[in-house]
Amino acid sequence: MYGTSPDYPSLQYLSVRTRQNIGYFGDLFVVGLLVASLGPTLSALATQTGSPLRSISYLFIARSMGFMLGSAWFSPMYDRVKGNLFLSAGLAGFGLLLSVVPMVGNLWLLLLLFLLQGLLGSIANVGGNTLVVWSNRDRVGPLISGLHFIWGIGASLSPILMAQTVVATGGIRLGYLLLGLLTLPVIFWLLPVASPENIPHKDAPESGTAPGGLVVLIGIFLLLYTGVEASMGNWIYTYALSTGAMSATDAAYLNSLYWGMLTLGRLANIPLMARVRPRTILIGALSGALMSIMILEYAGDRLAGLWIGVAGLGYSFASIFPTTLAFAERRISLSGKLTGRFFACASGGSMALPWVIGQFYESHGPRVLIHAVLAGIIAAIIVFGRMMRYPRRVDRQPGVSEGQG
Repeated sequence: MYGTSPDYPSLQYLSVRTRQNIGYFGDLFVVGLLVASLGPTLSALATQTGSPLRSISYLFIARSMGFMLGSAWFSPMYDRVKGNLFLSAGLAGFGLLLSVVPMVGNLWLLLLLFLLQGLLGSIANVGGNTLVVWSNRDRVGPLISGLHFIWGIGASLSPILMAQTVVATGGIRLGYLLLGLLTLPVIFWLLPVASPENIPHKDAPESGTAPGGLVVLIGIFLLLYTGVEASMGNWIYTYALSTGAMSATDAAYLNSLYWGMLTLGRLANIPLMARVRPRTILIGALSGALMSIMILEYAGDRLAGLWIGVAGLGYSFASIFPTTLAFAERRISLSGKLTGRFFACASGGSMALPWVIGQFYESHGPRVLIHAVLAGIIAAIIVFGRMMRYPRRVDRQPGVSEGQG
């Protein structure tokens, strides 16, 4: 099933599946580090290229476009080549391109660089999620939540790492170089480990049974969710500085708090998903997100309101993406092609809304971030209400309880 490849003698006491899982968790950790590095360095990159924030925000578009196109183009390759080798190549390219960001002083070249980052980063991102499913099959549920959790750890540490290197060196070059080098341990770990293969279940239902209306609604919902999540993660640092509420160091810690609460929420969601219906978790998460953004709307200019609102948003957002996939699985058959479309919608959301905010940030002021996120959350709640009108599939596996599906 797993093929043959040489293994390091010191790793023989670990099973192949354990070594695979360690590698895929390491992959998502590093991807989280790399992706979250852009937000805290926006101002520095604007200065580096001599560009206003409105123009530098196109970096969100470039990299998210790369992730979206790469998810569509490269995900079928995992059915044809050794997955660990392909994942490692994508991760290596992502890290290499990220490490040279501080050397590029032209905005157009930087946009091209971020587009290529997204293309290669999508290989590592989709690969980690895909291969952990192939390796673990029916036992993958908690591991999917765990992957999102470990991604959040990387994302929460990234702003701190970048802030500390700026304090130590006065620039962003060392931080980007270190992030690029952190891809190497994961690559060296995965290369000698055998790759899992995609062996579908004999009783898997046909993907053609998916209701088209529900597929569209889930795609829109993921687009809206990833849009507001990415907007907060990438703009809250600049928002805290622009409003004069925080120093650069404190703003970096606020950014880190957001990703940290996202991480904590994903950890809490692992046992929760085994006991509570996905729709119940989503109702709670969307309600918490709405309450948190209202705190920022009416008390965000005060320091306490800023900390509480950002923390609440991070925690509320944490469970939405993995739980939405579980919600979808209860109602449709998630083929690889359909899952790829959902990831493409998610990439589109993380590309579009941060860019829109960037176009109005300087002309309308920092509050445009709060208003855009509030509108996105309300729209997501409306779409989710429509999603709940679709019934569950009846072809559940025996022995799966009501709370586990």
